[in-house]
This record gives sequence, structure tokens and C-alpha cells, in this order.
Amino acid sequence: MSDQAGRTKVPDFMIVGAVKAATTWLNVQIQNHPDVYLPDPEPHYFSREFERGPDWYAEFFTEARPGQLVGEKSADYLADPHAAERIARVLPAIPLIAQLRDPVDRAYSDYCMLYRRGTIRGGPEEYLNPATATFRRFLDNGLYGTHLRRWLSLFDRRQMLVFLFEDVRATPAQVLDDTCRHLGLSPMNEGRAPAAGKVNDGAAPLLPLAIRRLAQPAKNLVKPLRGTRMFESVRGLLAKPMAYPPMTADLRARLRDYYAPEVEALEVLLNRDLSQWLPGANGLARPASSRQGNTAVLTAAGPR
Repeated sequence: MSDQAGRTKVPDFMIVGAVKAATTWLNVQIQNHPDVYLPDPEPHYFSREFERGPDWYAEFFTEARPGQLVGEKSADYLADPHAAERIARVLPAIPLIAQLRDPVDRAYSDYCMLYRRGTIRGGPEEYLNPATATFRRFLDNGLYGTHLRRWLSLFDRRQMLVFLFEDVRATPAQVLDDTCRHLGLSPMNEGRAPAAGKVNDGAAPLLPLAIRRLAQPAKNLVKPLRGTRMFESVRGLLAKPMAYPPMTADLRARLRDYYAPEVEALEVLLNRDLSQWLPGANGLARPASSRQGNTAVLTAAGPR
């Protein structure tokens, strides 16, 4: 797809991750802004689909109305080793939004997501032990200091808005106000609570894996039935709460030690106290609203 000037359509802003840090929540909220178009699917273009080319990428934005700000969300961009450089080459001035979560909780939540899908079957020790894990996705995605330094070596720090999963929980309206301000949009809540929207709920009842695999080829045929009374009644009879293998206190402590250097580096980059993510901590990091000043936009120490 091309715009009126014949240029291939590209987004005006990006939500880049991290995975399992409330990026779906933000995507849904921003979709409710009348001046924004955000597609539901994650393109993953600048990470794992780059070889498909710009015309394939532009198809994600064909339904945008004239004058709308167009965005995309691909939560794997933050940690991907190639995405930042590719985006900087194509869209060097684009506004970026990053969302971060306690790296230990994020790693376990990511593990639970793939366990829920049936992609992995082993326990947390097999996948989250820093000393022995060979499948590194869960661990590497939480190396926030390393990832942000890579992005800030390529983009002006003022282009990137960063907030925490805990901010979404504590002050969701403030997060949306900051996001709209960062993107040059009018405020969208006007004192109302953020709109309800879908989230990736790992606690939701789930059909048994065998049934999900059998039904996968008919997924598009069944889609129109979702939400109907008959469909939901049948699903309710079969779906059961998912039981996830727990993470031990010892493994959690080892992960705290593993991530400590990255958390300390992140504190400097964000100019924000993240001591609750460090060894010995048990609670949640304080939301930005409980601190003096707004530290969401990267204006503290760091590259550029």
C-alpha cells in the first residue's frame, strides 16, 4: 500500500515491548482514541518477518482512515538483536514506547504463556535457571539495561517513553495521558477510567491442549461463533483453569541475582528507584506517580 505521494505506508509510532509487560493492554486502550489506528495483529516485521518486505508490512495499515496516527505493537522488538537497527534505518525519528516489568515476574509469565500453549512442557527450573537453561528467550528478554542501551545508541532518548507494568496497575489513566502527550495526541480519558479491553490473561480457563490442536485448522471458520451463547456454553463445559508448575523461592532468588546488574543499569538510564526488583526484595516497584517528577521519558543519564 502507498499513500497519496506514492510512498509505502509505515507507522507513525511503535510499541516495542517487553513481552508480558501489559503491551496488549496499551494497544487496546490506544485503539479507542479516534485519531489513532492500531492493528490487532503484531506484525513482528522488524524482528522475524523482515524478509517479507515493506509492501507486506504496509498491508497491516490499509484500514487506517486519512488523518489518523498509525501505530503498531510488536512486543518482541525490544529484545530482538536486529529490530532497533532496522527501525532506525527506516524510521529514525519515530516515537517509541517501551513497557518493562519486574524481570523475574516477566520471565515466569512468559514461561507460563508458552506452557499454556503447549510449546514447552518442562518445569521452570529447566527454562529459567540462568546456569543451565539452553532456551534463552525467557531469560534474555529481561536484560533491560542491555536492550535499552542498544536502542539509545540509535535513537534520541526523547523519542522513547518508558513505563512499568506496576504503573499500569497503579495509575492507568496517567500512563495513557503520558502516552498521548508523547505521541502529540489529545487526552483520551477526560477524567474517565481507561476503557476495558482484552489482556493476555493466563488465569482464564482453557480448552485441553488436544482439543485446541484438533480445532486449529478450523480456527477461522469458528471465529464468527465466538461470543455467541451456544459457543460459550460448549466452551464453558470443556475449558478448565490452567495449573502452571510453580517457581521455587530458591529459583526466584537466583534470578534476582542474575538480573541485579541489569536492574542497576536500568536505574541509571531511567533515573528511577528499582530496588524492589533487586535481591532481597519482595514487593512491587513504586509507580512513577509516587515519586517526585515524571521520569517516564528518558532524559536522565545515558547515550545521547
